[in-house]
Amino acid sequence: MPIPLFNSIASWLLKKRYHQIELFLKYPEEVQEEVLLQLLEIAEDTEIGRNYDFESIRNYETFRERVPIISYEEMEPIIERTRRGEQNLFWPTTVKLFAKSSGTTNAKSKFIPVSSEALEDCHFKSGKDLLCLYLNNNENSQLFTGKSLRLGGSKELYEDNGSFFGDLSAILIDNMPLWAEFSSTPSNKVSLMSEWETKLHAIIQESMQENVTSLAGVPSWMLVLLNNMLEETGKENLFQVWENLEVYFHGGVSFSPYREQYNNLLPKKSFKYYEIYNASEGFFAIQDRNNATDLLLMLDYGIFYEFIPMDTYNEIDSQAIPLWQVEIGINYAIIITTNSGLWRYKIGDTVRFTSKSPYRIRVTGRTKHHINVFGEELIIENAEEALRSVCIKANAEIKDYTAGPIFMAGKEKGAHEWVIEFRTPPKDLDYFTEFLDNALKSLNSDYEAKRYNNTTLTMPKVHVARENLFYDWLKENDKLGGQHKIPRLSNKRDYIEELLRMNS
Repeated sequence: MPIPLFNSIASWLLKKRYHQIELFLKYPEEVQEEVLLQLLEIAEDTEIGRNYDFESIRNYETFRERVPIISYEEMEPIIERTRRGEQNLFWPTTVKLFAKSSGTTNAKSKFIPVSSEALEDCHFKSGKDLLCLYLNNNENSQLFTGKSLRLGGSKELYEDNGSFFGDLSAILIDNMPLWAEFSSTPSNKVSLMSEWETKLHAIIQESMQENVTSLAGVPSWMLVLLNNMLEETGKENLFQVWENLEVYFHGGVSFSPYREQYNNLLPKKSFKYYEIYNASEGFFAIQDRNNATDLLLMLDYGIFYEFIPMDTYNEIDSQAIPLWQVEIGINYAIIITTNSGLWRYKIGDTVRFTSKSPYRIRVTGRTKHHINVFGEELIIENAEEALRSVCIKANAEIKDYTAGPIFMAGKEKGAHEWVIEFRTPPKDLDYFTEFLDNALKSLNSDYEAKRYNNTTLTMPKVHVARENLFYDWLKENDKLGGQHKIPRLSNKRDYIEELLRMNS
């Protein structure tokens, strides 16, 4: 089929889906209630379904009263039974795929079930919706005249007693439909390579001669790939490598620290950035407007959403609320019930709603990734915004960072300690630190209160990291490539101590 004709047909098919999206935009509560009741009906004869008598649940209120909110640790025994071959425990169809995730606060591996329904009705459907929404906003797009350069995880799929596990990206690549494989680069063979540095070279060799029209991957690792591509080709920017490049689909980590670096690599105002929000547990939200900073919550992927306000998250009697009871501006922890058999599952992410008509969100961080040792409740959203504004004032550029507490000792006050790797360092580190402190005060009243007259917290302590410190730390911990992320904020000193040791 000629490429222009394929481009036209693909665009037409994807745009047809927009009419279904309009349905949940218009009737969000009804669509979510229908998702919940369908999940309960499908799973009523599973072990969990019988334990909680799903058959008699007719509404959300009964579901909330009867089914407890759980963490991975609480669900792990039944997941392990499934991995050993038992079925119909938490989902009725056979579950043999598991997305392996080590997490960033727990070294223990998690094995998240991925059902065939989740593959088709969530992960692959979301990929088509991402393209649908992009094409709906950019009618002159020539996306399908070329290929998408995808950068997935660096782990292959492994078999264990009849079940398969690996990075979610490896599962998706191994099971993706032919049309998606045809329109992607590099090949599946290269995409599934397990050794990151060998894979990086192979991707460059395969992709540099292709007509790449879009990029897809985690910003931190994509940046490594693109900088290596320019070094290999000797070009000054990416349009000299791929002249028809028009959009970058990104997710996994905040884009804010990387935006200026991407603008330097892609110096064209018409170039688009589209953010997604997905995880091993499911695909949740997509940027649905050009140049937006919030994401449309997708309500018909077989996922039912609940939310716990973060100010009550750790309380024994904290209550979850459904989508239709959320308020704009409040930081919520997400609870999901899915078509992979996760029932009222704490995913560990936090979001804030920017709109209720339609429901749009911003990802604000992780329930475990914040600093609240002294009551300051510093979240990743605060840190990213503060660093962004400070870098503008100090004419600096950040490559990576992490922060943790300095605990009180005797009469000494507490503080926050930062390790920052700069691409362009500030001329005056004390000036940078002072601006960072002031920016955090302006963004977070709790932090400001603890810093008032050095009552509880003293001035932050900032260390300049040597070149490639964070890359070397990831390599030492076997976390190179794809879905692995730098832990940004922590209530413990583990990451800080390791990085300072390597920095010396």
